[in-house]
Amino acid sequence: MTTRAATGPITRAVVTGVGHYLPDRVVPNSEFEATLDTSDEWIRSRSGIERRHFAAEGETTSDLAIAAARKALASAGIDGSDLDGLVLATSTADFTFPSAATIVQAAIGMTGGFAFDVQAVCAGFVYALSNANALIVSGQATKVLVIGAETFSRLMDWTDRSTCVLFGDGAGAVVLEAREGDGTTDDRGVLATDLHSDGRYKDLLYVDGGVSTGTTGVLRMEGKEVFRHAVEKLAQTAHTALDKVGLTGADVDWIVPHQANLRIITATANKMGVPMERVVVTVQDHGNTSAASIPLALSTGVERGQIKRGDLLVCEAIGGGLAWGAVVLRW
Repeated sequence: MTTRAATGPITRAVVTGVGHYLPDRVVPNSEFEATLDTSDEWIRSRSGIERRHFAAEGETTSDLAIAAARKALASAGIDGSDLDGLVLATSTADFTFPSAATIVQAAIGMTGGFAFDVQAVCAGFVYALSNANALIVSGQATKVLVIGAETFSRLMDWTDRSTCVLFGDGAGAVVLEAREGDGTTDDRGVLATDLHSDGRYKDLLYVDGGVSTGTTGVLRMEGKEVFRHAVEKLAQTAHTALDKVGLTGADVDWIVPHQANLRIITATANKMGVPMERVVVTVQDHGNTSAASIPLALSTGVERGQIKRGDLLVCEAIGGGLAWGAVVLRW
């Protein structure tokens, strides 16, 4: 294992708690066969997805986020009132405003500090984690709750078999706390981040509604083009983040990727030189939950006994924008 030389005591943003929430309703692939020209085999072979969860009528994105937040806080052994920051990644906030983050803030008893949403679609959690890390490292916060929560089932065109079978609803959360590190890659916490976007590709993945149309709209995607960009850009951003701290794919204990498509996950791991045995995969059970997928996978990986304290993780994601990025952290 590579260990970068010490730079002296520094502040690290360390994960001290994790939790997730999935709606009760489980939707197997077979449920789509009655209304679409598709099959369980077709969906599995192209995406690796077997089932997903859909929010109940009246169950909002903030409801999912609140449930995940409470579990993460319990895991960390703190209360909402102990937080001084809350960053929520979502593309499906309850309202145009206020932010879903402020709704969660009130529900968990967080009466001080700040709360805001981050909108970077499927890359949202990586963006939110990077922002929370920067707030802690700069001394502006000491305890920040970072959440990814989505109800993408409400953005689907149910006649489009190429998209509506891919997405699901859910939420995941982590608590980040300021801790002193030695300045080496053996430190627990966020070690490196790498963020990118390129608005020239916005037409590859977008929702055709919003304030400009007066409608919520539905998701539109050029699947083949998104796949091509995803494999190239995800491997590249992961390598860049590792390079920043002198590490390589060989040092990685777990890749915890955005759970969009099993073929993308496999191809990216191959490009990074990391075997699939060291990749946390949950896409078969959750589908693509956009900004919620990485924190869902982190929490599930801990529950399964895969992710353990001291493990080196790489989280990487790409979404509409296009927006993409990676975070290297030691659990």
